[in-house]
Amino acid sequence: MSDVQRTDRRPGPRFSRAGRLVLVAVLAVLVVLAVVLVPRLLRGPGEKLTVPEGQRAGQIYAAADKALHVPSGSTAKAAKSARLPLPAEAKGNPEGYLFPATYPLDSDTTPASLVSYMVKTANQRLADDHITSYRTVVIASIVQAEADRPADMGKVARVITNRLARHMPLQMDSTINYALGRSTLHTSHADTRTKSPYNTYRYAGLPPTPIDNPGADALKAAGAPPAGDWLYFVTVKPGDTRFTADYQEHLRNVREFNDLQQSGGGA
Repeated sequence: MSDVQRTDRRPGPRFSRAGRLVLVAVLAVLVVLAVVLVPRLLRGPGEKLTVPEGQRAGQIYAAADKALHVPSGSTAKAAKSARLPLPAEAKGNPEGYLFPATYPLDSDTTPASLVSYMVKTANQRLADDHITSYRTVVIASIVQAEADRPADMGKVARVITNRLARHMPLQMDSTINYALGRSTLHTSHADTRTKSPYNTYRYAGLPPTPIDNPGADALKAAGAPPAGDWLYFVTVKPGDTRFTADYQEHLRNVREFNDLQQSGGGA
């Protein structure tokens, strides 16, 4: 290696401070254009998003992100920052008000506009059915999660109403599933000790918010449940939900359910 110092290195191009600011501004504009325009270009004509009955907000947000071709978390973020027409009790949380329906998507649809459209649709449907109570929407969300079929929804709503009137804990597995972010038929004793306001085994009364987004049948059932003295129910097998006001009869039904589950005959 030569110990002669080289002096012929040429410096690279230099930008003035003003030039660097212009470059940064141009790059920022390009990023914004990519974020805004690329999803619109990827969205073809006639695209739509179908929201099934009983889905949770998180599931709907994820489906919306995919349908709108936007980064994961975009719709959830928009829902938190948007000024949505929700009742005061909701405290800005649209859970329960993302109405199950099929929503058309066009080039102008954004996560914020889509969530707003869902909430406005919910408000319109609630008004059509003369439902003005946030409490009713919370009950409907439990009915949606617990009822095996639409024909059982009214009775499930009546069980909830009767238990609340008697200051009995609801003891609904669906609310624990919501607290734990899961969906299962099996609830353990450890689950019932979960320290969450959605644990209706541990805490009396309704959970603080809806646990999903109920459809029209569940909302109607919660708004006008049929008369009855039922306090307990269990779906022994699909199509066979048993309602009773007698605790001992309920225990027999639960044992039959457990026996069927262990034998593999409950599916």
